[in-house]
Amino acid sequence: MEIKDRILGAAVGLFTRNGIRSVSMDDIATHLGISKKTLYKWFENKDQIVSAVITNHLTGVQGECESLIQHTRNAVDEMVQMMDWAKRQFANINPTAIHDLRKYYPAAWSLFHAHKSTYILSQIQANLRRGVAEGLYRADLDIEVLSRLRLAQIDVLFDPDVFPHAQFDQPRVQMACNEHFLLGMVTLKGHKLINEYRHVTEEE
Repeated sequence: MEIKDRILGAAVGLFTRNGIRSVSMDDIATHLGISKKTLYKWFENKDQIVSAVITNHLTGVQGECESLIQHTRNAVDEMVQMMDWAKRQFANINPTAIHDLRKYYPAAWSLFHAHKSTYILSQIQANLRRGVAEGLYRADLDIEVLSRLRLAQIDVLFDPDVFPHAQFDQPRVQMACNEHFLLGMVTLKGHKLINEYRHVTEEE
């Protein structure tokens, strides 16, 4: 593996476990067993490493999402699968990593924000249109409004002022918010399908 890839791989692991701000260039070099001189040959500073890590992550995320969507049976299945995927993605990430990214690494955060405002927004809108066409989401949905509401939820999920990390773990917050959003959109047909996924039996 090329040294640059090894550096980014090590950085991802350290950032994920410890948060971003607490990891130094020394930590990354020590973890890899290389000199700081070698590290600085590839990256001028930690900001460059963080931006490169985010770029690689977003590229990987896009590929995984597209692969997952191709194998879903309907819009509700797609949403449920995406919820499970997101839950796995964030299960082992130190919540401070997202906070650090937003507060201390503006260049990297802008990459994430741009990805969210373009690719993720388009995927949400495509799912809503698919659900309406399949009769699983209400025909009167305001897709433009709801897709942006969904996008805004992503920021709220990671806001420690709203959900303090010591009190709320990410999988719990994501599951509650995701189900609330999905249940508010579905038709009776869609609701029954969700209950099948949740193994819930309700009286008619």
